[in-house]
Amino acid sequence: MIRGALYLIWFVVSVIPYALVLIVTSFTLGGQPAYRVARAWLSQMTAAARVFGGIKYEVEGMENLPDAESMEPVILCPKHQSTWETFAFPALMSHPLAYVFKKELLMIPFFGWSIGRLDMVHIDRSQRAKAWTKVAEQGKELMSRGVWIIMFPEGTRAERGQQGKYKSGASRLAVTTGANLVPIAVTSARCWPRATFRMTPGTIRISIAPPIPAVGREADELMKEAEAWIEAEMRRLDPEAYA
Repeated sequence: MIRGALYLIWFVVSVIPYALVLIVTSFTLGGQPAYRVARAWLSQMTAAARVFGGIKYEVEGMENLPDAESMEPVILCPKHQSTWETFAFPALMSHPLAYVFKKELLMIPFFGWSIGRLDMVHIDRSQRAKAWTKVAEQGKELMSRGVWIIMFPEGTRAERGQQGKYKSGASRLAVTTGANLVPIAVTSARCWPRATFRMTPGTIRISIAPPIPAVGREADELMKEAEAWIEAEMRRLDPEAYA
């Protein structure tokens, strides 16, 4: 709890100056420089999790991703167990990421104001048809600029050792746009469980699958393939959680 409290204090202290710089940068220099500011803050928050919480990480399969010069459309489809991966992924990936997230996050002071100035996709979950149209239109446009879309298929964070209901939003977008779907397994709950700032020192393991082409596939079938890979990999990476 002490580790988590120190991390939370650092979050509050650090987000304000970074958010102010990001907002000003977005108005004066545009979206890409603003994203670099956001990425810098997220990188130091990932480092702070190691300093305050003793949380390290290991990545397998990074070679499966397209290189930094590639314009190949990609949709990342990770397991979601913790806040940690939302902070860490932009720092790990070679391309800018655009999260698909609920619009209520925009109301969080400084943090929400910042993400509102970035090229992200914020949706109203109560209006599903409009939300999907927005995801499809903005997702296609962003990927045409080399931005990778990231969507958590379970929608919300799952408890360690548990499996949420996988929704087909990411696979529908992949089929619609012809993008490749990349399943990712993440064992973040072993160090930082959902809905808490309680941190346990340890190593989070991340495994990235080879991209799955979506052309000619059905969305539900594609998501079932991604789900099967993620859940099998979770049991390999964190076997004690599924004993």
